[in-house]
Amino acid sequence: MSEGTTGANTTANSARTVVVTGGNSGLGYACAQAILGSTDGQWHVVIASRDAARAQAAVDALAGDAAADNSVEAMTLDLASLASVRSFGTELTGRLRSGGLPVLHAVVCNAGVQMGANDARTADGFESTFGVNHLGHFALVNELLPVLKAPARVVVVSSDTHDPGPNQGLAPAWNDPRALARGELGQAAAKDNALTRGQRRYCTSKLANIYFTYALARQLPEGVTANAFNPGMMLDTALGRSMPAPVRFALEHIAPRFTWLLRRVLTDNIHTAEESGRALAWVATAPELAGTTGRYFDGRRDVRSSEESYDVARAEQLWDDSLVLTGATTTP
Repeated sequence: MSEGTTGANTTANSARTVVVTGGNSGLGYACAQAILGSTDGQWHVVIASRDAARAQAAVDALAGDAAADNSVEAMTLDLASLASVRSFGTELTGRLRSGGLPVLHAVVCNAGVQMGANDARTADGFESTFGVNHLGHFALVNELLPVLKAPARVVVVSSDTHDPGPNQGLAPAWNDPRALARGELGQAAAKDNALTRGQRRYCTSKLANIYFTYALARQLPEGVTANAFNPGMMLDTALGRSMPAPVRFALEHIAPRFTWLLRRVLTDNIHTAEESGRALAWVATAPELAGTTGRYFDGRRDVRSSEESYDVARAEQLWDDSLVLTGATTTP
């Protein structure tokens, strides 16, 4: 499964490993680039991606800009397949325990999909947005819990779309987690067309990311932390790859040219992937955050998430149902 290591010599005694899901492009790539460019410590980054060729191309590019003592490699991980998640977890855990990799410092749960009007399914039959954005990462973190020893951290990339806020955007449509896994949104989505339903599934999955983060933080041992991260609106990523062609073209080729204008007209919370990637890297590695857990970071700002996201009963139900849906057996 390993796609090869590139970079300076890395010893298990002095270096630390950071796993970045979806690290071959966009926000994940920018996060990995920021970590590898750091001279504060010695870092080994694992780019976990379903596309081995793209992941290796990213590794080759990242290695060229890495600081002298840092290194990077690619490993295959398909969050749309629980078998792939388990295989990745088994291999990574074995390498960590044998000393083949430096101690695990952080798992950055970054990869995500936004399916647009598509009604796609994962290899296990789950609706893809919920299946990848939540269940895949839930299963991954549970696989890695035995090797997440203090000081270590989990960072889950959520989104401000989980909260429409004063802009009155599209709100999540929460439902029973098992229903969400089948693609069945709550009552708020009753009149949605296919495209709107796809967008609402995305923001609902981002609410699930926060419920998962807060529930995880309550269960982790002292010295192991879990925090959620909002990158803000990013116009130069591939997240909209499943959107209709005209929308995808506008997102990829037109909107990024007018970031300055959109910041003035819509919101100042619009960033490039590089800007948000640096902030995500900070949440994953900053020494001053070693004891910070169960928080929601908007970039580098520790802020409150939506009022809905603090529903402990929902979070605990999501945790319990996710254990059943994924077959995860590890507990913190």
